Amino acid sequence: MSGTRVVLTGATGFIGSTVLRELASVGGRELASPGGADGGPGAPRGRPHITAVARRPPAHRDLADRWVAADLARPDTLRGLCDGADVLLHLACALGPDAETCAAVNVAGTAALMEQARRAGTPRIVHLSTAAVYGPGPHRGADVHDLVPAPVSPASRTRLAGEAPALAAGATVLRPGLVLGRGDRWVVPALAELVARVPARWDGGRGLLSAVGVTALARLIARLALAAPGAPAGVFHASHPEPVRCGDLLAELAAHGVLPVADDDVSGGDLAWRDLSWDECVARLRATPGRVSERQFALLARDHWYRSDRVWEVAGCAPGPGPVECVGEAAGWYLALVAESRGV
Repeated sequence: MSGTRVVLTGATGFIGSTVLRELASVGGRELASPGGADGGPGAPRGRPHITAVARRPPAHRDLADRWVAADLARPDTLRGLCDGADVLLHLACALGPDAETCAAVNVAGTAALMEQARRAGTPRIVHLSTAAVYGPGPHRGADVHDLVPAPVSPASRTRLAGEAPALAAGATVLRPGLVLGRGDRWVVPALAELVARVPARWDGGRGLLSAVGVTALARLIARLALAAPGAPAGVFHASHPEPVRCGDLLAELAAHGVLPVADDDVSGGDLAWRDLSWDECVARLRATPGRVSERQFALLARDHWYRSDRVWEVAGCAPGPGPVECVGEAAGWYLALVAESRGV
């Protein structure tokens, strides 16, 4: 799809900025391993024309051909946004605790954007959602149609509601699990807090988690945007096909110095990295107040993994190394972020 005109919302966010870099680097190279110069799925494509959308465009704007200031909470700013577009990548969302803001952005804003895409006749739409729509769990290897969503937070409830107008517009909806890598401000900082509050291998570190590196997710999204034929409309899990063992993720972060292995000042030393039952873990969490909730602790420590192979097959995109292997690439980012959160 040489010269494809792509509209990208959320272009300055964690995932959106990574997708923007991926799209900007596409020109002349293969999008994925299958195919080749014969025009197959992996054939080289010309660089797309990128319209990047954000509430506040950055000072340096060289990665996109055009920047547009727009706010999903103000539908009037979206008017005409999709005119002439071949692809809409809707990656923007509200993640905070305010239910009104989440509804305005994730539901009303998404509906207004999809109406713009419908009016413009945009033929391909990729919409980013989240596996958090499934709620508490535990979940073990379920496919999309095996679970009834039961979201808990305002963000996950409204992101589930926002899927409806996207699907009605013919979108490919992606539900990734934990997203790791440079720019992540939630997963690893939450793990660092939890290790300080509950210094142990939680429930033996056995919990299996759906996760994906942000660069792999960006590659998948770019593939879905630009490769022919496009993915069908519908909902797909978008994590790495192999789940991550919680204990392995903690050990990898500790190996890079992001998490303490045994620190008397933080953990009491004698309990550091011992196996604790889940009931013991919850009791210790409750005894040590913090920002991460018990529900979020369970999301990060107990089984929450979903079958995610189909979207990679449909896209003809190799998932690459597992998320644990990607932690080292972002170690510098995580070290600085965790040190900042500790006031170091």
